[in-house]
Amino acid sequence: MVLKIVPYAQPAGCGEGFAHGLHAWVSCGAANAGTDPRRATLNPFELPASIIDRTVRDRAVTRLRASGVRLPTFKELAAPVASSIVVEQTVDPDFPDAANLRRVHWYNAADRRHVTEVPGYLELPSALTGVPARILVALGERFPMIGAHKVLPAYACLAVRLVTGLFDPTRHRAVWPSTGNYCRGGVAISRILGCRGIAVLPEGMSAERFEWLSRWVADPSDVIRTPGSESNVKEIYDTCAELARQPDNDIINQFSEFPNYIVHRIVTGPALAAVYEHAARSSSHARLAAFVSSTGSAGTLAAGDHLKATYGTRIVAVEPVECPTMLYNGYGAHNIQGIGDKHIPLIQNVMNSDLVVGVSDLSTDTLNVLFNTPEGRAFLAERKGIPDDTIRALGSIGISGIGNILAAIKTAKRLDLTHEDVIVTVATDGAAMYGSERDKSLRRDFDGRFDQIAAAEVFGRALAGVGEDHVLELGHHDRRRIFNLGYFTWVEQQGIPLADFDRRLDQRFWDELCALVPVWDELIEGVNRDAGTGDSGR
Repeated sequence: MVLKIVPYAQPAGCGEGFAHGLHAWVSCGAANAGTDPRRATLNPFELPASIIDRTVRDRAVTRLRASGVRLPTFKELAAPVASSIVVEQTVDPDFPDAANLRRVHWYNAADRRHVTEVPGYLELPSALTGVPARILVALGERFPMIGAHKVLPAYACLAVRLVTGLFDPTRHRAVWPSTGNYCRGGVAISRILGCRGIAVLPEGMSAERFEWLSRWVADPSDVIRTPGSESNVKEIYDTCAELARQPDNDIINQFSEFPNYIVHRIVTGPALAAVYEHAARSSSHARLAAFVSSTGSAGTLAAGDHLKATYGTRIVAVEPVECPTMLYNGYGAHNIQGIGDKHIPLIQNVMNSDLVVGVSDLSTDTLNVLFNTPEGRAFLAERKGIPDDTIRALGSIGISGIGNILAAIKTAKRLDLTHEDVIVTVATDGAAMYGSERDKSLRRDFDGRFDQIAAAEVFGRALAGVGEDHVLELGHHDRRRIFNLGYFTWVEQQGIPLADFDRRLDQRFWDELCALVPVWDELIEGVNRDAGTGDSGR
């Protein structure tokens, strides 16, 4: 098969050896001729680089034409200001409007209707963190429809299927295994694209997730609750294995979907670089010392590959100490919703990580109370001198974002970072998704009473008392140990070929994945042209 490579400004570190990388692991075109077109999705390493089934692809075009949907390219989502993908301000960012696909990026303003020159972020003062290093938190709540950045990988994974003819929106059902935000993003994207979306998530996740899903799914049966809570991902996989027996169900597994990695590397990575560059203007000696992100599906961690290639930034992976898989080969249940899932995701580039940091869900749960109650905010203002605008902005940080902040503080202490050092991290969503969890913590941890004394205790224990415990600086053998843990999930349980599994040891594998982006963008543009939506919304 002959591929036309279109010009594209690759993010730093992405390989240019396209032909070498493509033939190493991508299965496409004639390789799948005469078989079920969706066979290419059975092995996550068989990434499509062409139209696999034109008939299915043309049915998608017909559906998009009828709905007036224009698919944004990866390049547009990486640079929406330069691409001028403008959305009418009157379009509600929380409505299933096709225009909201053009808001699936980091550059939404606080009102979520306008586009900004710099992604929204919060710089935390030292009075709150207790360290001199500057900690910048990118705000995922500005993403449309779900108020979380997980809508970005959901779009990427389904868009690749649509434009290559691997997913028929008139027949196939998109199944989204998740611990909450990714499945919400998948359901939102599915609804806009006119296909059936099924959410699979643990029954113990926050009530707000289920309330949102009840409003967006086509049928209540499209929300499937699996046993357990955040760390019970094996139960999700077992349920998806049952669903996969129905030929019209397509399991779009964020933990093994390389488009999840790719879109974060080429969209989130440059967005976080823009955050750093904006903050660094105030210091001529600033350096981006670390990027901190919880594991979850490990998609967001891919942004670290871009930052490391650009600035030499250390990559810090975060997990709960109640489920210390990377730190201690451990297991357990926890409540930092969105991170630490008792296994190593297939798309986690373990060999490029530099530190692993564990944080406690007792700290994240109680800080959720401190940050989002009148008593807690009064303590921060009156006793700690935290500025009012910072206190208000803490509502933009959900539980996993709090965990990332705590890990950033631990990183700053372990590495002796100074005021010239910058740490960038993300808040996947905001506190609005965790009101029910806050109420649980109030009853469980404070007997229903939270006052200034309780606020002081939480601050002293969870913030001022942060130490360097549960921090591991990774050497080669540490990385290889963590990498090896993935074998039991992906090779023994999920049937990934061992040779494919081991390819991920080589950084070139990850770098060369980015070479697929211009190919996919060309396919997206072709679908838009055929659907008659190529220039709409510009």
